[in-house]
Amino acid sequence: HDSRYTSVSKGLSSSTLATVCESAQCPNVGECWESGTATIMLLGDTCTRGCQFCAVDTSQSPPPPDPFEPFKTVEQIKGWNVSYIVMTSVDRDDLPDGGASQFATTVSLLKETLPGLLTECLVSDFRGDLSSVDALAASGLDVYAHNIETVRRLQPYVRDRRATYEQSMKTLERAKGHGVYTKSSIMLGLGETRGEVLECMSDLRAVGVDVLTLGQYLRPTERHLSVVEYVTPEAFDEYAEIGREMGFKYVASGPLVRSSYRAGEFFIENMIRKERA
Repeated sequence: HDSRYTSVSKGLSSSTLATVCESAQCPNVGECWESGTATIMLLGDTCTRGCQFCAVDTSQSPPPPDPFEPFKTVEQIKGWNVSYIVMTSVDRDDLPDGGASQFATTVSLLKETLPGLLTECLVSDFRGDLSSVDALAASGLDVYAHNIETVRRLQPYVRDRRATYEQSMKTLERAKGHGVYTKSSIMLGLGETRGEVLECMSDLRAVGVDVLTLGQYLRPTERHLSVVEYVTPEAFDEYAEIGREMGFKYVASGPLVRSSYRAGEFFIENMIRKERA
């Protein structure tokens, strides 16, 4: 009898699907795959934006998306025996809808084929196009995730100039209007103050975000932003405590926490199944 890790690993080696787990060389891969979670990348591996914290390849004209990708993705996941799937992608500003329809089609097909599977999509801001947000939020997905990444003041230094604090908050608010769970993530250690982090957390709560993750920024290469500070585990714990008091349903906060983080997904999965029972 194959372990879940083996079935995911074998399935991936014979497919064209990319996972963030592998392309980002994530240290938590064994834990996640064994416990029934994987994070898949749709729409290729080349991004149209150049954020200062991210190591993904960039180009203004990436290869066109594979129209069969949603079907291939479903075929693949069917063999994995997982209960919670996270789908993410690079930014695709070259596509009229930012790639929202590719996500929506994949989610709809997954729900048809594996009705018990919970799906989370970690997506871009779709350039602020709310009709793209609507298309995805209404597709049947369970968790709509979009990362604010950093506090308001640092946005222009950390993210691509096409991403803004207000635009991100608006997309999260719009998605929440569809009754889905929403999730966002903040990287710490880029020079933000405690007050700025609390303001950002408060703003996320004000647009109805349910789940928050906070982790330490680590520099992928010397060409990327320097780490300004290594935040202490005690400070991460304090943010988690304050986040719970603010009313987030779940906060994962710690140096190695990433926005797709198994412990968080385990909690969200149990919370959703309990609330829907």
